[in-house]
Amino acid sequence: MKLKQRNTGQGSSRTRGTVVMLILALGLAACSGETEAELSSTETTSPSAEATTTIPAEQASPDAAVAEVDADGTTTIDQSQLEAQLATMPTGTLTPEDEEGLLLMREEEKLAHDVYVALYDMWQVQIFFNISDAETTHTDAVLTLLDRYGLDDPADDNPEGVFTNPELQELYNDLVAQGSESLVEALKVGALIEDLDIYDLRSLETDVADIAQVYDSLEKGSRNHMRSFIKNLEQQGETYTPMFLTPEEFEEIVSTPTERENNG
Repeated sequence: MKLKQRNTGQGSSRTRGTVVMLILALGLAACSGETEAELSSTETTSPSAEATTTIPAEQASPDAAVAEVDADGTTTIDQSQLEAQLATMPTGTLTPEDEEGLLLMREEEKLAHDVYVALYDMWQVQIFFNISDAETTHTDAVLTLLDRYGLDDPADDNPEGVFTNPELQELYNDLVAQGSESLVEALKVGALIEDLDIYDLRSLETDVADIAQVYDSLEKGSRNHMRSFIKNLEQQGETYTPMFLTPEEFEEIVSTPTERENNG
């Protein structure tokens, strides 16, 4: 799948245009016809019901890690540590672009979670379960910012697979359909989602310090998750061509190790 040159404008109108182009590209893409393959090095059994440990608020430290990285690169945001960190920072004055960007990222992170849940249900491959769990913490991180600035939550109580943004709704439908074609296509969908997330987070660069801090942590997670999907594709003898990042940006990410040191 190939996209034409992206708009170089700023703000969420740019990212909305990106989503529209992706929807069109997915709609025009022919079925690849690739043979489904099992991931020999990936767990395919149902995961254990292991609860995520959250540090009590009174024990949280603004200097401690916000982004927690597992051995496989799955990157979660610790909500208590995030709140402790934000409590030391003043709120800023949001531009309309800042507000629209937060609304977009709240549902875009939800889209990542919901697609991975659907793909895990289809293929029972552990990477989708692990990263879908991490994406829950990413959506919660953006919700923390929405609450901090008194913005309405576009995700609200929407169930999995349901979005307020009609373009993200269509994108969700298209990505789940692509991921149902084969396990390889499902892994490519994972790489594509992280590709889009990184691109959009970079496009939403802001001078508001607390938002920038959260976006930095989210982008770190997306870089790690992209590395995981690319590694699994390589084990199948497959590759992914970036649709949003430049080839140089993509190579810089996938050629470097999992980022484990906390960057806030």
